[in-house]
Amino acid sequence: MSRKVIVADNAGFCYGVKRAITLAERASKSHKSVYTLGPIIHNPQEVNRLASIGVKSSDILPEDKNATLIIRSHGISPEDELFLRNAFSNVIDATCPYVKAVHEAVSTLAKEGYFVVIVGEKDHPEVKGTVGYLEQEGGEYAIINSIEDLDNIEASKIGVVAQTTQNEHFFEGVVLKLLRKAKDLRVINTICNATNERQSDIYRLAPNVDVMIIIGGKSSGNTRRLYEISKSLNPHSYHIETKEEIPLDWLENVSSIGLSAGASTPDWIIEDVKNFIESLP
Repeated sequence: MSRKVIVADNAGFCYGVKRAITLAERASKSHKSVYTLGPIIHNPQEVNRLASIGVKSSDILPEDKNATLIIRSHGISPEDELFLRNAFSNVIDATCPYVKAVHEAVSTLAKEGYFVVIVGEKDHPEVKGTVGYLEQEGGEYAIINSIEDLDNIEASKIGVVAQTTQNEHFFEGVVLKLLRKAKDLRVINTICNATNERQSDIYRLAPNVDVMIIIGGKSSGNTRRLYEISKSLNPHSYHIETKEEIPLDWLENVSSIGLSAGASTPDWIIEDVKNFIESLP
């Protein structure tokens, strides 16, 4: 039986990730000691590749204050950024511009007296950075990861934003419920275009293939959401990081395989998986 491998139209690196990787690669060529505070993106294979060219990922600040420090694509709080700029001679901000837009949105909402609902994961570095901007303005807020979380919100003047990689359908559900609670509701849809495009591809592709494989880091929120959407549409959906995780029995008696990948998955890994599947007898 021949197998057809279909790669989603929008898969792999988004603009913000490409920008961060480019900044890191340039830094590695012009500076001797380069660090990112935490992984620059949520893809361990790409983080390892950057380490091989001199861009080290560390959860601990380097002792060398002359080192170049790169702020990861997920962004950080303004307090943390100020500390880093005072502590290190060279700081490169690789925060995704779409994440910066979330920071601006919550700051504006807080200044205007809105109780801010953040649709996202409270332990995700992007959300932690966003919360820092809210707290800088003295804003009240709640982080929502389920519809049930909304039951505890009593405010009548509410502003809503989303982690840039959130599930758009879930975000819409949150907004609909808040319409019934708030007298003054302001919605700023901060889900980035790349997320919308990748999720839309899954809705089109997953129901029309025998097997759907989502490629990306296990700690990548946007990749997990692609997998969750795919699994809801096709029970034969799987989340992998590399081709080594594909057992042959997934592909037995299978004629069509769909491939997609999170926004932090490099093209070389996607191509590696595609070539592996196509090479199987």
